[in-house]
Amino acid sequence: MLRLLMLLSLPALWAASSHAEAYTLNARIQRVATAVVTLEQVKVRLSWPAQAEHGELELQAGHIQAPDLGYRFRDVVWRCPLRRDGRGGWRCDGELRGAGGKPLRLALDLGVASTDLRLSQGAAALALQRAAASPDLTRIDLTRVPLAWAQALVAQAWPAGRIKAGTLDGRLDIAAPQHKPLSITGPLRLQGGALDTPDGLIAAENLGAQLNLSAQLDRTDTVAIDGQLQGGELLFGNAYVSLHKRAVDLRVQAEQREGEGWRLPRLMWRDDGILALEGSAALTPDASLAALDLDLRSADLAPLRDGYLSGFLGLAGLGQLELSGEAQARVRMSGDELQLAEASLQQVSMKDPQGRFRFDGLDGQVRYSADAAVASELGWRGGALYGLEFGAATLPFSSDGGELRLLRAVNFPMLGGRAGFDGLRLRPPAGGKGLDVRFGLNLDRLDVGQLAKALDWPAFTGELSGRIPQAHYADDRLELDGGLTMQLFGGTVAVSSLAMERPFGVAPTLSSDLALDNLDLESLTGVFGFGSITGRLYGRIDQVRLVDWQPTAFNAELHTRKTPGVRQRISQRAVQDLSSVGDSSFVGSLQDRLIGFFDDFGYARIGIACRLADEVCHMDGLGPAKAAPDGSRGFTIVQGAGVPHLDVVGYNRRVDWATLLERMEAVSKGEVKPVVQ
Repeated sequence: MLRLLMLLSLPALWAASSHAEAYTLNARIQRVATAVVTLEQVKVRLSWPAQAEHGELELQAGHIQAPDLGYRFRDVVWRCPLRRDGRGGWRCDGELRGAGGKPLRLALDLGVASTDLRLSQGAAALALQRAAASPDLTRIDLTRVPLAWAQALVAQAWPAGRIKAGTLDGRLDIAAPQHKPLSITGPLRLQGGALDTPDGLIAAENLGAQLNLSAQLDRTDTVAIDGQLQGGELLFGNAYVSLHKRAVDLRVQAEQREGEGWRLPRLMWRDDGILALEGSAALTPDASLAALDLDLRSADLAPLRDGYLSGFLGLAGLGQLELSGEAQARVRMSGDELQLAEASLQQVSMKDPQGRFRFDGLDGQVRYSADAAVASELGWRGGALYGLEFGAATLPFSSDGGELRLLRAVNFPMLGGRAGFDGLRLRPPAGGKGLDVRFGLNLDRLDVGQLAKALDWPAFTGELSGRIPQAHYADDRLELDGGLTMQLFGGTVAVSSLAMERPFGVAPTLSSDLALDNLDLESLTGVFGFGSITGRLYGRIDQVRLVDWQPTAFNAELHTRKTPGVRQRISQRAVQDLSSVGDSSFVGSLQDRLIGFFDDFGYARIGIACRLADEVCHMDGLGPAKAAPDGSRGFTIVQGAGVPHLDVVGYNRRVDWATLLERMEAVSKGEVKPVVQ
């Protein structure tokens, strides 16, 4: 293009530079078009003072457009001293300015049989070479060229992509034969690359690469990239890839028809020893996923977490999950719907450092199909759930119609009994709906003593049995129909209305209702170190809500019920402990001076209630009690019987929950000293 403009003036320039007189040429050209670039509103001014060694060239262009490459400039001005090169050609080197951009340096060598151009800014340089013998071929050499200079070219294929940093080195050959596609080929080296999209779903930082590029731009654009990525970080939606300083072999073939999205008929990614991937993909015009078919293999799952899985695991609250073993997988998707998924595991172990779960020796396959039926089988050697150990099991699966099913009921050893589940049905996210899992759960004669030890509870004894006909997990919430029954302290504790939010995520939340029936108070108080009370206990603890396994709300009411043949006695230690925990006092009859001489007392009823809300326990008891000397109204906790007659009355109806817990802990450790009032 520049050669064309100068050739228009060369005869006059040659004459001017060969004679003593001054020479000036002004030209206006409405439009100059080539296969790659078009100039409009062009002005050329050439001047050569008398007897001067050089002239001056000024080139102005109102608009410069390279539509295939995506570049558009306006109000471009280039001024330079014009000299002969001594070989029949010309050289001009000067400042290039355009509207809205920083100035650059443009040097042009216009030889007899070649054109050489060098565009530079500081250490960055882009050199262009063209030979008269091959007018359709242009060679471009890149030296520390800012990646941002390629923003317009990138936007042609990916309008949402925004380049933030990085430099390019390499050599590109651009062929623009008449009536044939424009082609771009050559090696490129990227350092410190960074980019993102406005929605933040795709990003890269500190990316290095050594690539070979081959592209043809026409009605159907085709691009092939082959080489290595060398370190950096990548984000694709929830997929976060951290390469650190590793080199990854990469191969991509892509094509795009005019007005359609990109198709990637071949994808290859090889991160030695960690992940190998091959497959194909397709994108919609707005760059969302239209189709995906991938085969994956990892010979060592341990580094896979930090390298590739941290984004997905972090969303589930499993960012520190420990993995080991070997795995292969295949995934096929259409749009956002999963069509086929297969995973083969060999000696895989998973361990949550927070102790929520552990699986040892996972072996076998899990296969999912949205269409034809497939079968698979997966087993494990053992594991644990919230510290509760369980034994080996094998799970047979079948899948078709977009659902994964357990073929038969499965049970395994757990806490001295058996645990199992049946009716498992899993549907992956599809149609705007998230993961949906349904299953039944059975617990048979689990040892409560082992359970208490694992959960660091007091030394309870008994058995836990129950059946959950259906558990339903969806939208990060687990709901359980039916209930569980524990045989504790000679009675029964029934658990119902169970539900969990974020069961393996951050701050898991558990809600339930509990019913206590005919518990032996002497055994119960003995375990808690709460003095000694004989009798039978009943009550409910409803609307229980635990956040990260700490109580935040409940409505509890506990009371005794007179039972034939069962004595109802309360020790002086228990009276003192009740008074300490409940901000209570005890009052006696005329015999109160003798209370200190008795080890225990008879009682008619015991009742206490607490409604926990906003870290405050709202206390109540059997009913109203007589007013205290200061006129405050109390509530009866223990109603005495016999001689000496003893009542325990509470006056503080609002007790700080943290303070209450401290008092209960002190009672369990025997740190409350008996005091007779």
